[in-house]
Amino acid sequence: MSHKCNSSHSIMPDGTWIGWFVNLQVNAFLCRVPFEFVQDRFNLTGLEMLVPSFHQTLDAILDTEFDTDYGFNPMDTDPELTAQLYGLIHARYIITARGIDDMCQKYQRGEFGICPRIFCNGQLVLPVGLSDRFGESHVKVYCPRCRDVYQPHARCALLDGAMFGSSFPHMFFMQLPQLLPEPPVEKYTPRIYGFQLHKSALSAPKSQSSGSNSPNNKNSPGQSKVSHCANVSLEVSPTSRPPMRRFNFTLN
Repeated sequence: MSHKCNSSHSIMPDGTWIGWFVNLQVNAFLCRVPFEFVQDRFNLTGLEMLVPSFHQTLDAILDTEFDTDYGFNPMDTDPELTAQLYGLIHARYIITARGIDDMCQKYQRGEFGICPRIFCNGQLVLPVGLSDRFGESHVKVYCPRCRDVYQPHARCALLDGAMFGSSFPHMFFMQLPQLLPEPPVEKYTPRIYGFQLHKSALSAPKSQSSGSNSPNNKNSPGQSKVSHCANVSLEVSPTSRPPMRRFNFTLN
């Protein structure tokens, strides 16, 4: 069933820091958080404890006359703290109704990539964080078909996973269940010469005790010496190898 997502706010004008930041190629996974969301202090509850120089950094995010040629004055604003605070605000925004609509547009355009698993047949993926705390892991992508996570394409692979949070893709499909695909039916089957391998073929071989170590083997001193010499020669021989294993196949 097809579903068209709608964005409920207009695109930010050029010249804002947010507009410049989200248009960087390395930040292609990020959407634009509206000014009114950032200005609402209720949406920022608790973030002042996580980001140093919170108020100064927040003012930098809300800059509407950002100089793209010179950037921030390092004496006034730390660019890394600004990106961190925006990322934490972004993680809160994208689980709102408006944020899900914005991310849905990017999802349906394929901006997050596709699942690398062959039998998922090019299923679109969503970004996800493995942790909600900044600095613990980079962003991953979640496939809703096989329900596993993978590395994203290289240009966005260094984004912090906390910019999306661990709940986002699951909240996304709770709000848009019609977009949730069915699990894959096909599964890869290992074969050799067209025959399916029996599970015992991939198990470790049983250890075989040598005749010289068996307590029931009572050789004469001469035989024991010959056997010992043979063992030494086998160990140092570069061409020695264990005997070939017999494999079991399952006709399919």
